Amino acid sequence: MTTYTAVITGGSKGIGADLAHRLLERGYRVVSIARNTADWSAEGCEHIQADLLDPASVAAVAADIAARYEVTHLIHNAGLIWPNLIESAKPEDITGLAQLHLGSALGLLQAFLPSMKKHGFGRVMFNASRAALGAPTRTAYSASKAGMIGMARTWALELAPQGITVNVVAPGPVQTDNFWGIIPKESEQEAALATRIPVGRLGKVEDVTNAFLFFCAPENSFVTGQTLFVCGGSSIGTLTL
Repeated sequence: MTTYTAVITGGSKGIGADLAHRLLERGYRVVSIARNTADWSAEGCEHIQADLLDPASVAAVAADIAARYEVTHLIHNAGLIWPNLIESAKPEDITGLAQLHLGSALGLLQAFLPSMKKHGFGRVMFNASRAALGAPTRTAYSASKAGMIGMARTWALELAPQGITVNVVAPGPVQTDNFWGIIPKESEQEAALATRIPVGRLGKVEDVTNAFLFFCAPENSFVTGQTLFVCGGSSIGTLTL
């Protein structure tokens, strides 16, 4: 197959938008699925609005894309945090983020699998989080992001014989709108956090998309079921005295 078509959820901004641009530069077609209207456009990229919290919306958009494209790459990047301490967390937080982070990925992949299997090639990726290892105020978020890792490993085992790899990128603190929704931009809190990361800085969007580009590459067919922490060393668990 000489033409690759990548579906990116959450491709309207941040990591998803940067990855979309970088794949377009490499000659991919890109289909971006996002809740909000993108403030950018490019030749070779189609933007589709859909609410991935709604299973019916996922089913409709998945069927539409599968009918018009032979999808080779699925990058499930869309995500929400919904932070709460235990006392304020609600069961519906867990079910909502499970649908967004897990259920919507399942619905999309099921629609694209026939084409991937027909061609004997596919690349499936998740944008998880270092928070899958645990983080205060992240009951629903950590649970669903950890679920991504388990689900990806299961899918990797099932799909390896068909030439389809499934991998996870797990970013640490990265300067995106989601991050700044929790930590004020250019604040003392942001600066203090950077000093606690082993490499001494916060992550950039490009740090994460570099990892996705590795997993996207057709030549990287011997890597599957893996989780790559792009976190400046913050997942290692060291204690700085």
